Amino acid sequence: MATKEYAFYPGCSSQPGASASNYLTSVNSMCKTLDIKLTEIPDWNCCGASIGYAEGGELPRHAMNARNLAMAERELPGQKVVATCAACWLSARETKERLDHNSTMRADANEALKEAGLEYQGKAEVMHMVEVLIEDFGYEALKKPVVKPLEGLKFAGYVGCQTNRPFGIDGESFENPVYLDKLIETMGGEAVKYDQKVTCCGGALAFSEPEKSQKQIKDIVESAYDHGAEMIVTPCPLCQANVEIYQGAVNKRYGTKFNIPVLYYSQLMALAYGGSAKEAGLDGHLIKATKLEAFAAKK
Repeated sequence: MATKEYAFYPGCSSQPGASASNYLTSVNSMCKTLDIKLTEIPDWNCCGASIGYAEGGELPRHAMNARNLAMAERELPGQKVVATCAACWLSARETKERLDHNSTMRADANEALKEAGLEYQGKAEVMHMVEVLIEDFGYEALKKPVVKPLEGLKFAGYVGCQTNRPFGIDGESFENPVYLDKLIETMGGEAVKYDQKVTCCGGALAFSEPEKSQKQIKDIVESAYDHGAEMIVTPCPLCQANVEIYQGAVNKRYGTKFNIPVLYYSQLMALAYGGSAKEAGLDGHLIKATKLEAFAAKK
């Protein structure tokens, strides 16, 4: 039996073959070392993270999340629900918060779920994977399996918005959360201090108002460079995608020459635990993390 077992919600981006499938690869590698068992919630559906903000209505979004939570309660009773995607986690956390404290909305959601023979009971806790690592394991336990410290490598821990507000990681400051810095240091790397770790990457503005999103991405990357970072690390698939993919557009708009790799915390952990570049999902990036690839190749 695994040390800890969780009901896993991969979400649309982190499932096999999706845009952040390399995130899932590194999480699986990390969890194998830590003896964490993730059991996928059967027949899960999209969390609906954006439809409530695109005139899709509040109840449909919460009903979609409630269905996932109800499935977990029924099929994986007693297990906490864990998500790797920051948007999925935030969406599910908000639904739990609303349904647990609003009897009318809970009744409406359960009326919808009744059609599928389900009922949301509010029994399952919802956590982001970094919460699991920090709150259920702790930094000392995470350090024990390190066999290949990331010595000499400098990272900017980019938290972004969604794992920071309104819920955040237990005990962390909203203005200056340090959990990513601590994770980097626990893996033997150097966490640089810089002033953009909670700046929004622009989210969906990348499509609707690209000039605004690209300005924010420029500020994030420029600050990371200015403070000596060689790579950026994040817990969010959308932040990872935006900050990596749009560096070319930022360079064209501002005449910069940005080319900094944007990684997931789990990739650093997979490598520090002795995993290969493939096990860490380093082959899934547009901007190659050549220094990490070289590090992974060392015996």
